[in-house]
Amino acid sequence: MTPELLARAIIDTLHASGRQAYLVGGCVRDVLLGREPQDFDVATDATPDQLQRLFPQSGLVGAHFGVVLVRDRESQVEVATFRSDRDYADGRRPSSVHFETDPREDAIRRDFTINGLMMDSDTGEVLDFVGGRADLANGIIRAIGDPDTRFREDHLRLLRGVRFAARLGFEIEPATFEAIRRSHALIRTVSAERVRDELVRILTEGGARRGFELLDATGLLSEILPEVAAMKGVAQPPEFHPEGDVWVHTLLLLEKLDHASPALAWGALLHDVGKPSTFRIAERIRFDGHVEAGVELTHRILERLRFSREDAEQVEALVDNHMKFKDVPQMRESTLKRFLRLPKFEEHLELHRLDCLASHGRLENYELARRKREELSHEQLRPKPLLTGRDLIAAGYIPGPAFSEILSAVEDAQLEGRIGTREEALEFVRQSGPAAL
Repeated sequence: MTPELLARAIIDTLHASGRQAYLVGGCVRDVLLGREPQDFDVATDATPDQLQRLFPQSGLVGAHFGVVLVRDRESQVEVATFRSDRDYADGRRPSSVHFETDPREDAIRRDFTINGLMMDSDTGEVLDFVGGRADLANGIIRAIGDPDTRFREDHLRLLRGVRFAARLGFEIEPATFEAIRRSHALIRTVSAERVRDELVRILTEGGARRGFELLDATGLLSEILPEVAAMKGVAQPPEFHPEGDVWVHTLLLLEKLDHASPALAWGALLHDVGKPSTFRIAERIRFDGHVEAGVELTHRILERLRFSREDAEQVEALVDNHMKFKDVPQMRESTLKRFLRLPKFEEHLELHRLDCLASHGRLENYELARRKREELSHEQLRPKPLLTGRDLIAAGYIPGPAFSEILSAVEDAQLEGRIGTREEALEFVRQSGPAAL
């Protein structure tokens, strides 16, 4: 069943056993905003032991915190016991919790008012102990209770506040905003993985530009991505970038992201990250070597944030190849075909489109590359090799480093239609003159 149906079935079971149970948190917020909830969570006065007896297939996510994961074949729902939290010694989790029977005690320990709402799934009645409905109506992100206390409890809430404001298009309430600014250095204590996941959400859930403007305004950007903060004030040649400096260009690009994959979103963010360190003025503003510098910085950033190798390789490839589109009209056919067959080329193409729209607006090379990619078949882009190293050895050639150059030259000739058979390939090698036995 769907997560929503599973949550309702859980609530029905809890009610039948005499327990209180409500939908809680983000799913209630999204329902009230007319959005499709991504997850459904349930809060109840049943203890973890009682939950495990009622749902034998459940698993403990954190028995200490009263969270049980209830699953069926298709979905899973977190069910949490009402609780109040004690001291947060590590800026992440409470040192201890106290299970409660009053839902108000559970609501007031949560992060933001819009996430502190509960709903009766049968009647639709909303329990609001924190003023969340008014803040939803007014588009406000407000910490529950004292904002400094909320952020000292869980330092990741600093980023979560920015994410919710960006995703929902809400304003951060002034006292909450000032508390984030005062506490921004606390983000250094949060694990790289948790920071990474929040940044991915800011980049992909909608409102990426607003999210990064808020990260900058609160001081968080300089703490977690100083390489991106360094883009501010770095001028660009106006004939190519009439929009302004590198930071403005990057923000405009982020504004145009639409349901981007994490890799594409990070490629958009970091494609010009090498410009600050390579800025110089000769006859005009120049960024010689900014692609190479950008790839190196991107590698360091993604390694620091503990990205998987697969994701990091794609982001680095996007940064590494984003300037090649300017050469598409002059590329040899073999070079163009190698370019067009890059893994996930559609992301390279989309990054180039966004890059153009965020600067000079000219899409001629985008259209040319897109059309060529559509016209050429897989076999034309990646034909079966005419020769292998074994073929060269059988023909009497000495194995060694030159083999890869020979085979690459053969493939170039094949991609350009100058040869089409094994015999033609061998003759091409003979005429090229590599050393033979």
